[in-house]
Amino acid sequence: MSLIVGVKFKNSAKVYYFGPEGIDFNEGDGVIVETARGVEYGIITVPNKEVDEKEIVSPLKPVIRKATPKDLEQVKKNEEDKVKALDVICEKATKLNLNMKLVDAEYTFDRHKLIFYFTSSGRVDFRELVRELAAVFKVRIELRQIYERDDIKMRGGLAVCGRPCCCTTHLQDFEKVTIKMAKIQGLSLNPQKINGCCGRLMCCLKYENEYYTEVFKQMPKIGSGIKTKDGRAVVESNDLIRQTVTAKVQLKDGSIERRTYKLGEIGITARQNASEIDDSTDEKEN
Repeated sequence: MSLIVGVKFKNSAKVYYFGPEGIDFNEGDGVIVETARGVEYGIITVPNKEVDEKEIVSPLKPVIRKATPKDLEQVKKNEEDKVKALDVICEKATKLNLNMKLVDAEYTFDRHKLIFYFTSSGRVDFRELVRELAAVFKVRIELRQIYERDDIKMRGGLAVCGRPCCCTTHLQDFEKVTIKMAKIQGLSLNPQKINGCCGRLMCCLKYENEYYTEVFKQMPKIGSGIKTKDGRAVVESNDLIRQTVTAKVQLKDGSIERRTYKLGEIGITARQNASEIDDSTDEKEN
């Protein structure tokens, strides 16, 4: 077992482990740590805690110190200065006629590096832009091309459910989401219904996919024949939540009625399970 503290950084829901170095931390404390990008400011989300060695990415870097009032002033200054930096890069990118959408800017805590985030429909040759920015800011300049999902994760937004987007609140990593998930759940394939603020498939399609996939395998295909207590019937629709089947059944008197049956009450004469759904148009996202 190793003693760790969990730290979150700006624009990230992911928790990174650091060694507390004998310091007691409380949730919400500001800390200064060294990362691959340099010295950074973060917030404690997991106070001193013992975890299994398997959960740690070695080597475990130590916390440098608790953040001081002077450190917080530095963080505030970095936030204020990034606004000016965005104005400068927008002006220069326009002058150089670069096809890029600026999303955000960020100074590392020690101000040794200034990072700009942008999206673009293709590759951007920004070498000249970097040279001009370095001449203005006198620090190391880094431009990072990000994707639509990362854009929303950084800027935030409200999803169709009325809550903040999952990527801005609790999702640590983006998982693969496909059209097949929407098909199995019986959702409309209208992009306005299943796409999030980023224009890509909603992350929440993944959350209950395991349940829907398992139940779908047991359901009869729409239009297939089934055996019911009332006689043979043709399936019209399936309710995967209630695990019921609605079908047209021909009664003994020759009349036809639409009736609903529990999954366990029917016998399936023709079945097509989830693996047989046409997934040729699957949209895979990482």
